[in-house]
Amino acid sequence: MRKLLTATMVAAAAAVSMPTAGSADPYKWCAVYGGDAGGATNCGFTTIEQCRATVHGMGGFCEPNPNYTGPAEQPAKRARKDRNN
Repeated sequence: MRKLLTATMVAAAAAVSMPTAGSADPYKWCAVYGGDAGGATNCGFTTIEQCRATVHGMGGFCEPNPNYTGPAEQPAKRARKDRNN
């Protein structure tokens, strides 16, 4: 029963975090669970370190999110200050 509950919770979290049409997906990494979690996927990680920490000890691996769209725009470059003025 506990395995079913865990798999259901992981699947529900993955469904909630799925991007809708027209929205950017900010999560670059997916955890693909193995073993007790039943092979569920969770694409809710911004760094590979977060993903690896999640799958550590429960089996599974991390892979790039195929739906990742990146930031909508590049960060603004900072203007250099002239110290001689």
